[in-house]
Amino acid sequence: QVHLVESGGGLVQAGGSLRLSCAASGSMFSINAMGWYRQGPGKQRELVAVIRTGAGTDYSDSVKGRFTISRDDATNRVDLQMNSLKPEDTAVYYCNLELADWRNYWGLGTQVIVSS
Repeated sequence: QVHLVESGGGLVQAGGSLRLSCAASGSMFSINAMGWYRQGPGKQRELVAVIRTGAGTDYSDSVKGRFTISRDDATNRVDLQMNSLKPEDTAVYYCNLELADWRNYWGLGTQVIVSS
């Protein structure tokens, strides 16, 4: 079993920055990817950014150039640095981990609110 715990959400004004962190614990023999998804009010959950083992990073077009994802395999941690935040970035942000056997795990989410 894998547990993911997110931290770092909060309320910020438009143009500001936040850094989200996710710590993974448990049995993780091999990780395919770690990333961040979000679900805004009345919207479906969407990919924000992901780091795939041996295959680099992917970002949603809506956050390219503003968000940066980083991963520390020694501590099984993935961070999301969010700059130049916009009101449309308001959402619950979820950490995701995919193992080599394709099992997916999710954190409980952390709320980000960007005021205009």
